[in-house]
Amino acid sequence: METMDGEEFDLLDRQLVQALMIDGRAAFSRIAAVLGTTDQTVIRRYRRLRGAGLLRVLGLPVAERVGRFESRLRIQCVPGAAVAIAESLARRPDTGWVKIFSGGTEVGCLVASATREDHEALLLRKLPRTQQVTGVSAQSMLRQFPIGPEHWAAPGMLSEEQRSALAPPPAEEAGTVRLDGPDRAMLAVLAQDGRAGYPELAKAAGRSESTVRRRLEQLRRTGALVLDIEVLPRHLGYHTEAALWATVAPGDLDAAGRALARHPRVAFVAATTGSANLAATVLCRDERDLYTYMTEGIGGLRTVDRLEVLPVLRHVKRAGLLSDGNRLFDPPR
Repeated sequence: METMDGEEFDLLDRQLVQALMIDGRAAFSRIAAVLGTTDQTVIRRYRRLRGAGLLRVLGLPVAERVGRFESRLRIQCVPGAAVAIAESLARRPDTGWVKIFSGGTEVGCLVASATREDHEALLLRKLPRTQQVTGVSAQSMLRQFPIGPEHWAAPGMLSEEQRSALAPPPAEEAGTVRLDGPDRAMLAVLAQDGRAGYPELAKAAGRSESTVRRRLEQLRRTGALVLDIEVLPRHLGYHTEAALWATVAPGDLDAAGRALARHPRVAFVAATTGSANLAATVLCRDERDLYTYMTEGIGGLRTVDRLEVLPVLRHVKRAGLLSDGNRLFDPPR
């Protein structure tokens, strides 16, 4: 099967990807109706992309909603050591993603723990401690801002009317949601396949299908669970990825985070601790497009006082999945 490792997706594939970004569990019949094609065509396209290891829907808990503790780490290392350190971090089950930044002497990663004690132990004792590591800084994730359905917008993608037809109800502002054993079992399945069927989820959770359906809807409604899409950006025409660290006055932080989340080039944005209190990931077509975003996108936010931009040189791990640079994950056998 042609995997298109070095090619951009065609128009229908890109539209399918954006439809799943808006609602990762939308029925294929609903997606087909919005895209103006047949159910069979949408199912065939999805199975082809997923089977080739190029696309996956993931159901991920939102740390602040379920009481998990997350930090973004920046690890400085001596020249030539970044790959080994990144690969060591990628093998850990408590890292969500691992990147090597341009220059090759800094590694970034996301670490998550179920309890504060485990998180403190991870940061203080369990991370790599070698002479090759020259510095480590950790920023706690305080709030992740939801990305709007217009992100990844590109010519020929979905219209505003199509996006509105697919958009699920907005998540409610809610406090911490307590997860029990069956919840965690269900989430473990969704972390591998966000479109897993209710029979599979019910079997994993030891609950009835109707109970699992109601619980899943509740977790999504309260913002405790989000459906994310893993796809290599270059297949959608984005060949430059960069991490941004911005400094914003505390009183402007929430408004700035919400504004960034509406920018089409932004794939992730969160408020963090530290002097740079707003972290984001942007996807651009090339370096010129990145420059335009710096000057006209985030540059248009007058509340941003300082900005640091680090292009991503290599992804070693994405959303808990080891990446070989071509496919996101091993396709189903």
